[in-house]
Formats: sequence, C-alpha cells, structure tokens
Amino acid sequence: MAGAAERVREAALDLFADRGFHGVGIRQLAERAGLSSASLYHYMGTKEDLLAAIMRACLERLLADAEAAAAAHADPVARVEALVRAHVVSHAERPRETRVVDGELAALTGETRAEVVALRDRYERVWQDAIDAGAAAGAFAVGSPAVARRALLEMCSGVARWYDPAGPIPLTELADLYAAMARQLLGVRA
Repeated sequence: MAGAAERVREAALDLFADRGFHGVGIRQLAERAGLSSASLYHYMGTKEDLLAAIMRACLERLLADAEAAAAAHADPVARVEALVRAHVVSHAERPRETRVVDGELAALTGETRAEVVALRDRYERVWQDAIDAGAAAGAFAVGSPAVARRALLEMCSGVARWYDPAGPIPLTELADLYAAMARQLLGVRA
C-alpha cells in the first residue's frame, strides 16, 4: 500500500487532471487520498504547494531526460530525434502529469510560478539549442527555429490526449513516427 504522501500526490494528479486546480477542494483531495482534511496539510502544505511540487517533479524529470538525450548526440538531427522520442514516451506514459503541467501553470503565483516557468524555459532551451545547431549546420531548412520548437513541442505533447497503450501502435513505434515527422517539419536535408 502506498504511503500517505504518495496517496496525496496521486489523488492530486487525478483530480487536478480531471477537474483543474481550481475545481478541486481540500475535502475532495483528502477523501480521494483516504485522509482527514486536517491531516492532509501535514503531507502537502497548501494546495498550491502541492501543485507546484507536482509540476517541479515532472519538469525536473523531463529536463533531466532531455539533457541526457541531447548530450548523447553530437549530430543535431539525432539530437532532435532523441528529444522527440523522449518527450513522446514521457507524455504517453504520464498523461495526467501532462494535463496538470501544461494546463495549470496559471494557478501558480509569485515566486513559485517563476520557478516553474524557469524549469519549463530550461527544458525548451534544450530543444531550441538543438534546433538552432541544426539550422546553423545547414541540416535543417526551417524559416523560424522558435516556431519550429513550439510546433514540435505541441505535436509531441498531444500524445497525452489520445495515446492508448492497448491501441494498435506500440509506444516505441509511435516515438519513431514522431521523430520522422520532426525531420519533415524541420526540413532535414539529406
């Protein structure tokens, strides 16, 4: 059986993903986690603290995976392909986290929001650096590298909304298909 802190995190992921941060009350979180409302605060601080902790953990994992993928490939085409595969797999395997991280940033305030935005920006910088390197090397024929980055991230994040592990496409094959689409989007030159 999961510990109370893990039950609180899982309850928050379920509820925030389904109802949004503002659509979830403390009583609902406590009930879903199997705790009293009073004891819930011991495991989470405020509801915003809980949301920020979830977002931080997700973004830190994504960033670590992206940095590892980028570091493993000197070739910018292979680097972008590795980033695409890692992003697709992560988002397909963790759709609730994707909905929360992508949809609830506006619920954060002040320094907490700035910290989460900085993590997101660091993640996107890994992608931008790879795309810029490919454009500078002549490997990519892309008019706007920044728009290409946004398009790739949106495309890859979308799997969280529709991918079904019981469906006809295995996840590794899907990640390869997305890598091929990324090459096309970036105008990879032979």
